[in-house]
Amino acid sequence: MRRAIFPGTFDPFTIGHYSIVLRGLSFFDEIVIGIGVNQAKKTLFTVERRFEMVQQAFVNEPRVKVESYDCLTVDFALKVQADYVLRGLRSVGDFEYERTVADANRTLTGVETVILFTESKYSYISSTVVRDLISYGKDISLFLPPNVTL
Repeated sequence: MRRAIFPGTFDPFTIGHYSIVLRGLSFFDEIVIGIGVNQAKKTLFTVERRFEMVQQAFVNEPRVKVESYDCLTVDFALKVQADYVLRGLRSVGDFEYERTVADANRTLTGVETVILFTESKYSYISSTVVRDLISYGKDISLFLPPNVTL
C-alpha cells in the first residue's frame, strides 16, 4: 500500500489544501492528513476544530484519514507507516524550504517527498490570507472545501 502523509497546521484547511489531497489520491492508496500541533505557533482554530474541518471535507472519501501530531513530521510519517510526504508548492519561494526539509527527511529515514504544484486558480490562497479575511468579517466560503463550514 502506498501511504502518504499530508502535514500542515491547516489553520484553516483551504480549497488549495483540498485540491492537493484530491490530486494526491491518484498517486497514493491512502493519505493521512496530519494536523501539526506546535505550541509555539498561535492558531485561530483549536486543533479539534481543524480536525473537524478536514473530516468534513473528506466525509465521503475513505482513503483519507485525519490525525494530529506533536512531533517531527518525519517521525509522524514513520508512526503511521507512510513512505511519502505529500506537499504542495504555490511559488518558487516555497521550493527552497521544501527541498531542504525533503533532503533531511530522506537522509534520516528514507521517507520521500512528493511535491505537487498548486493549481493556478488556488495559488494565491493561503491559510494566512483566509485568517486575515476572517478577522475583517469577510465571507471566506469560496476559499473552503465543499462541506466545510466555520
